[in-house]
Amino acid sequence: MTETRQLFGTDGIRGVAGEFPLTRDTVYWFGRALGHDLVRVNPKARVVIGQDTRISSQWIADRFLQGLQSVGIETRSAGVITTPGVAFLARSQGFDAGVVISASHNPWTDNGIKIFSGDGYKLPDARELAIEKEIFALLDSDAVPAPHSAPEVFSMPGEADLRRAYVHWLSDSVSADLSRLRVAVDCANGAATGEAPELFHARKVKTTFLNSTPDGQNINENCGALHPETVAQFVAEQSHKREPEHFDLGVTFDGDADRALFCDANGRVVNGDAVLLLAARDMQSRGTLSKATVVATTMSNMGLELALKRSGIQMLRANVGDKYVLEEMQRAGATLGGEQSGHILFRDGDATTGDGLLTALRVLEIIARTGKPLADLVADLKVLPQIIKNVRVKTKTPFGEIPAVHAAITAAEQELDGCGRVVVRYSGTEALARVMIEAESKDQMNRLAESIVAAIQSALGV
Repeated sequence: MTETRQLFGTDGIRGVAGEFPLTRDTVYWFGRALGHDLVRVNPKARVVIGQDTRISSQWIADRFLQGLQSVGIETRSAGVITTPGVAFLARSQGFDAGVVISASHNPWTDNGIKIFSGDGYKLPDARELAIEKEIFALLDSDAVPAPHSAPEVFSMPGEADLRRAYVHWLSDSVSADLSRLRVAVDCANGAATGEAPELFHARKVKTTFLNSTPDGQNINENCGALHPETVAQFVAEQSHKREPEHFDLGVTFDGDADRALFCDANGRVVNGDAVLLLAARDMQSRGTLSKATVVATTMSNMGLELALKRSGIQMLRANVGDKYVLEEMQRAGATLGGEQSGHILFRDGDATTGDGLLTALRVLEIIARTGKPLADLVADLKVLPQIIKNVRVKTKTPFGEIPAVHAAITAAEQELDGCGRVVVRYSGTEALARVMIEAESKDQMNRLAESIVAAIQSALGV
């Protein structure tokens, strides 16, 4: 029987900052456990750490570094930087691991710890489980963590130099002239505020930035990829004005900028499914879409699958989580994959994880190279009505073990009879059950979703 991880979810360790598992003591033990894992392979291991803009990120980073240094790990700080920025630094600067202090799209009160290995990939589940075991052993022991103090962080190369290396790599990843494009960019008051301005300036993109003044508590607050309507409304309002205020498109990142969503020039939101479609066709035309295959997830709309099929491209589905998309891409030999939420993985270069800034550049490049507006590039994507409802739960009991929930799911599947989809799963980062229904009509979609939601709320709701 496969052992279940208790601390690591689909995207690292996450929780409320200051509460278990993110207390000052447990964060110290996390750092020490990772350090032990690394020194078993390399006694002179080096780690780079970065963070988002949450008020808790600095003390968590400091405490984690103390744990690493307690077993002799040499550390470097990249300061405020995107999650994929740390992945890039880990693989390009000779580090044995990269650590990100971020809770991505979660509220500012939450935080998290994400770990990349030296090759820039997220740790496999088995390695996370091994680190978890040591963490629990340390927590159960009589060992006393070191008192909280400022860790020793080597400053050469400095934070700015590390971030600049990442920006240069991003800038060099596209070749098209982007200078004619006018773009509104929502930084979500998060990590993108550290690199996006320099990057878009380097590519000579005419850019207006929104939500780029983080105060430690406003990350993701009514902005960013959780609220794409914010940048969409801004672009739509400007579209009614004369040049030069008209925007070609809007871009919005989440808190750690590993994903990006868009809106077209008229303010219509363009999600990750649409990005996969336009990117797949572009890569196919240039001969870089390996195996004519795209990897999406169980949450991607059937409309994407049908649109890709019309272009001679097959779509495979993976579990939700970009690490699982990547695993399926590697298995299938695919060079493009992603999620409806905006995590897009381009493997026709040397990226190893979803990167919102890279995704934005690739979309801009396609628009610039084809001369077509974003709306035209995705005009034939006809989506089935889809709804996703979140239910806060007390426990994550398998749905098959709850008769009423199992019956509601089965009834919905039988009614749809292949003309829609039912996906019910637990969030890997929050205490939520997610209910997704696709159906031919909105009435049917809403009715079936409410039936399953009611069953879950009755059994597990808080």
